[in-house]
Amino acid sequence: MQLELNPDLRMQKLEIGNEKAPLLVIDNFVSQPDELIRWAASKLFVNTGRSFPGIRTRAPLTYRKLIQDLQAVLSQFFQVDGRSIQFPMAHYSLVTTPPSKLDPVQRIPHVDTVYGNGLATVHYLFRGDYGGTAFYRHRRTGFEYVDEARQEVYFRTLQKEMNGPESPGPEYINGDTALFEQVAMQEGRFNRMLVYRRNSLHSGCIGKSFVPDPSPVRGRLSINCFLDVTQ
Repeated sequence: MQLELNPDLRMQKLEIGNEKAPLLVIDNFVSQPDELIRWAASKLFVNTGRSFPGIRTRAPLTYRKLIQDLQAVLSQFFQVDGRSIQFPMAHYSLVTTPPSKLDPVQRIPHVDTVYGNGLATVHYLFRGDYGGTAFYRHRRTGFEYVDEARQEVYFRTLQKEMNGPESPGPEYINGDTALFEQVAMQEGRFNRMLVYRRNSLHSGCIGKSFVPDPSPVRGRLSINCFLDVTQ
């Protein structure tokens, strides 16, 4: 499948929270978003583990070229130097877990890595009211990101909280809670892509009334990538 960046794409370069983490918002990302949905509908989605509340399948290899075309922007804005972009992950993601079936770790924000030079993207490919992505501050520590220096304190504190009376109930986080404060949110608009550091605390915004649809055509479909900028 041949893919091209949309000539009418629009970028917003934002800083979020007290710690001013960079967030890149790209609207009208790709010229052929419906082709990406049709591709997904022809593939087999599978459960890939406990962290993601749904099923996944690989994105087409040609999708990576779109992001590689943005390397100069990504390197400058996120201050990551390198000659190439590697993709530890480039998958379609389809949320299929109802709120009542969530594991405890799926009810709170997360980080994808503690290393600060890794980036993540989420590209929304749904038209329904399925919510976007939010970023959070951990109230007890004040952390909005978790790096190598912070990880021991953060995860030790979080473990105690998750075993305490303020542990979240069986629902997706979607705003402020006893443990976390929402510091930024971007709506899940069709053909919008977000790029952010993988060690920022974040989560999908999914409401209590969310009813999963396992169809890539009708459900909460996105493409999610992890990026490593390397020499």
